[in-house]
Amino acid sequence: MMRTVYCAILKVEAEALDAVPHPGALGQRIYNNVSKEGWKQWLERLTTIINENGLNTADIRSIELIEKHMQGFFFDEGDYGQVPAGFNAGGGAKK
Repeated sequence: MMRTVYCAILKVEAEALDAVPHPGALGQRIYNNVSKEGWKQWLERLTTIINENGLNTADIRSIELIEKHMQGFFFDEGDYGQVPAGFNAGGGAKK
């Protein structure tokens, strides 16, 4: 039987992730509260966040910033997780 969760992103019951997607308590919280579709939306946002902020996923400071964005995106905690200021998905940064 397929596992479902009430998705923090979609605000509906949806197919759950198959595995914990990130280490630690944050990963477990995401696993318990985010659907596959919600995670897919995060990955799209993450690409934007990494590119717009010039983050390096091998750098601990970048990972800490990404985790702040995760908390903002999934759980509306803090000031992170939104599309970077001035970002225009159709053509990059606004001038």
